[in-house]
Amino acid sequence: MSYEVIKSLIVLVALLIAFGVFGWRVYQSLWVNLRRGQPSPEAFGRWGERVKGVITYVAAQGRLFRVLVPGTAHFFIFWGFLILSLTILQAIAEGLFAFIDPHFKLPIIGEFGPLALAQDFFALAVIVAVLYGLYLRIIVNPERYKASHKAQGVMVLSFILTIMLTLLVFNGILINLGKDSIAAWRPLSMLFGLPFAGLDKSAQFIVGEMAYWIHLGVVLFFLTELPEGKHFHIVTSVPAVFLRDLDPPGRLPKAPEFDGKVGVSAINQFRWRQMLDFYTCTECGRCQDVCPAYASAGILSPKLLIMNLRHALATRGARPLIPDTISEQVLWSCTTCYACDQECPLFIQHIKPLVDMRRYLVSEGRMDAQLQEALAKLGRYGNSFGQSERNRAKWAATLQPKIKDARKESVEYLWFVGDYASYSPSVVDITRQTAQVFQRAGLDFGILYEAERNSGNDVRRVGEEGLFDMLVEKNVEAMRKANFKTIVTTDPHTYNTLKNEYPKISEFGVRNSEHSNPEPRTPNSELRTLNSELRTPNSPILHYAELLDQLITAGKLKFSKKLNYTVTYHDPCYLGRYNGVYDAPRRVIEATGCKLVEMPRSRDRALCCGAGGGRIWMEEGAVKERPSEARIREAVALDGVTVFVTACPKDITMFRDAVKTTGNETRIVVKDLIELVNEAL
Repeated sequence: MSYEVIKSLIVLVALLIAFGVFGWRVYQSLWVNLRRGQPSPEAFGRWGERVKGVITYVAAQGRLFRVLVPGTAHFFIFWGFLILSLTILQAIAEGLFAFIDPHFKLPIIGEFGPLALAQDFFALAVIVAVLYGLYLRIIVNPERYKASHKAQGVMVLSFILTIMLTLLVFNGILINLGKDSIAAWRPLSMLFGLPFAGLDKSAQFIVGEMAYWIHLGVVLFFLTELPEGKHFHIVTSVPAVFLRDLDPPGRLPKAPEFDGKVGVSAINQFRWRQMLDFYTCTECGRCQDVCPAYASAGILSPKLLIMNLRHALATRGARPLIPDTISEQVLWSCTTCYACDQECPLFIQHIKPLVDMRRYLVSEGRMDAQLQEALAKLGRYGNSFGQSERNRAKWAATLQPKIKDARKESVEYLWFVGDYASYSPSVVDITRQTAQVFQRAGLDFGILYEAERNSGNDVRRVGEEGLFDMLVEKNVEAMRKANFKTIVTTDPHTYNTLKNEYPKISEFGVRNSEHSNPEPRTPNSELRTLNSELRTPNSPILHYAELLDQLITAGKLKFSKKLNYTVTYHDPCYLGRYNGVYDAPRRVIEATGCKLVEMPRSRDRALCCGAGGGRIWMEEGAVKERPSEARIREAVALDGVTVFVTACPKDITMFRDAVKTTGNETRIVVKDLIELVNEAL
């Protein structure tokens, strides 16, 4: 039996084994395991947007360039492998049909000169990118790779490097032997063939065949290993991005229930779509790099959260999910700032599965004492301060003219004030200034007085779905009695949940002035259904920064002096990352005459203050440095900046405290956006 026949048989058997192992492992992971998951309630429509997403974020690697050099390296590895997969196909065909023609060429793929030139270029680009990747992992070893499967990553990069080098050597030998009709189109391959040009033809043939077998062997072994590690994202990334959640980031899905218990306590209680995310994690650690909880205490790593959930999937839930796979401490560390989801190149969701597990802990009463007390106060009084509802508008008692009661008088704007703005001693003066600015602008506005309750944004993210529903019902009932056109709020957390999670304003009966009778109240049983509906893009809910921007643009708010402060601005998570409001507050700052210096981490990369996700109600625990303190140090380091501006009542509380604990009282002052506006007026 000739060598060519043996070669064809070996290649055939190797292909059958490799694809058989690959297929079986993919079947076990994506079919068997995902079928154990729960149905996904997402409506997979908007197909044009989904296709565009695959083109932008998979083909063009859109989010990877947020970390420029590694992103560029990955881009060339990705596209190089795609283009060079044609050479792998040619190598397989050459082996399979060796018994017919030892130098069998596929049409176009094996004979088209420009394609050969492109393959040579990308082979070089991949080699450079892989060498950089090895340098990054072995020499630099950044913090974001901590606890990733380093050995596996190095192994795969070594595989890719070997595939590229053996391809070039094999092609170079063919050029030396005069067996390549398009040799002129392969300058790099020609260079790789030069070291062997002095050997006789039989020795070069042996070298070429060795390169061929190493090349094919590594390719097929790599194929069998794909479903077993982080490089499985090569298979899952396209469906994961294509089927990504297109709902607003600030909207949580309805809480799952199993056997009468709310939340997730076992791996098979997650939705299959969430499980697909677990398999898609590349362990790049970008989420970990931007996580305020990881930076401050090192307890929560969004990357390890997903990796551990993936391991639980692979082991079919052999260990209890909580606390053996995911500790309670990890779940309670999250500030729900959305930085991890925003940074992930493949749109993996970290917060939603985490909140699902929190929901289970809350249903079991497994939370710290401070949080339990806060939830009890919210249930009894409608606010986390445990204050009487009659004191909610106490801050407004000295204001003249008196603020309208929107339940009794028709107003254009209903101001949903929020808990911190209403009760916190460090914020109520800012709240009064806000009212004064609204009055000076001639704004027709009112409040709900004692009928307002906490909006429930952080209650829901803590995991207390039942209390959230109760708060929604109370607020909707109050707003049904009011007569207004637009809601405005100074609290980004309130803004987020009213905009994304409450029933549409039209559903809870906002009335025009000519309609005096309120519509029937929405029963609690209907709230969950309404909460699942998307708001219209023109939903009349504004953050006060947006309203101020509109008033300034319309000439209804005119400043009498220029402040000339050098300031920096902190983007609140629930205003910026969750709802994309970045420019309005900056335009307002500049309109007051201030010089704005951007923070190193700004806009969608702004560092969370640490208060979100209910963390402001929880015990702090051991931390290296609070996120708010890190943020103040970052601001103080900016040249000439003396004012730290934000647009969130919780931020005011957190950052004013951080200024004291970092000893920077004489170097920087924390101000709310409205304070600048009021001073400029």
